[in-house]
Amino acid sequence: MINFTARGIGFLGKIALFCCLMIFAGCSSEDTATQSASNQKEPVTWKVTNFFPGSLNILGTMGVRITDNINLLSDGEITIKYFEPGALVPPLEIFDAVSFGAMDAGFSSAALWAGKVPALQIFSAVPFGPAPGEYMAWIYNGGGREIYEELYHRHNIHALPCGILSPEASGWFRKEINNPEDLKGLKMRIFGLGANVMSRIGVSTQLMATGDIFPALELGTIDATEFSMPAIDAKLGFQDLAEFYYFPGWHQQASFMELIINLDQWNKLDKRQQKLIDTVCKENITTSLAESEALQAKAIKQLKEQGVNFRKWSPEILNAYKKAWAEVVAEESAKDPDFKRAWQSLNAFREEYKTWNDLGYLK
Repeated sequence: MINFTARGIGFLGKIALFCCLMIFAGCSSEDTATQSASNQKEPVTWKVTNFFPGSLNILGTMGVRITDNINLLSDGEITIKYFEPGALVPPLEIFDAVSFGAMDAGFSSAALWAGKVPALQIFSAVPFGPAPGEYMAWIYNGGGREIYEELYHRHNIHALPCGILSPEASGWFRKEINNPEDLKGLKMRIFGLGANVMSRIGVSTQLMATGDIFPALELGTIDATEFSMPAIDAKLGFQDLAEFYYFPGWHQQASFMELIINLDQWNKLDKRQQKLIDTVCKENITTSLAESEALQAKAIKQLKEQGVNFRKWSPEILNAYKKAWAEVVAEESAKDPDFKRAWQSLNAFREEYKTWNDLGYLK
């Protein structure tokens, strides 16, 4: 009897234990499924537009490359739908479209928005400014990025440095420029703070989207234009319309490109997704700098073979540019505290950087 009871209790205990395990397993499985479902995020789909045509080497292909790389590396979590300039919004309206959420993001350059936020020009290209290495050092390690992000956040935009170019050409001119007087009265397409300098010298300046420049030069609406560097300019055919090609690009010794993102959309991403996009942009900086350094010599040779006259600015004209630039900086700083703060930050960093530059680099 005792043995039977013991055996009975053992059997009933096993039944009870089995039932408990099954109940526990069911609950655990249900909880795990619930937790897994709660951790899954809706896939992110963004519309991104480019300021530059995607077929344009270096400048345009940067915007295409970041789209492709984000789509590849996010493994379906983020899908970027790429749109060419003007397909959804005019190129010069990308800032507003991203700010208000009509576009999720845009590939551009900060100085394009000078009419809205003058201080952003400091984060694009600076006359007589730093070379790419020094410029990146200020942005990433000298306090520049903090100011840059703050300026954009006020407009519901998060911005990432997303490309950089080595020095650009100074511009294409229909006639030879021998002294500062030859510049007065010219009509010129020019970008960023360099336009302010040229205006002070007596040039009538205007900003145009990429596709509008060649027709304007062909029709005589403008007498001269700067756009980029030989490998890019040659693709746009300026050599067919203007004979004289001037260097150095005093107004853009280095030029940052950027990915601007609607801040609400950016904040919906988790930290890993944000880091992925930031990392893609840093890879784009490496690739764009390498391309812009590697492709110029061949382009210069081809342009010379096509009859282009390469010219270097005389010391007299460069000094005129420098004098006008000092006046522009003083004027912009006086009327805009944000410009003044950004300029002072860059200038202070450059003053300190000189110690390393003088010791470390061959001159």
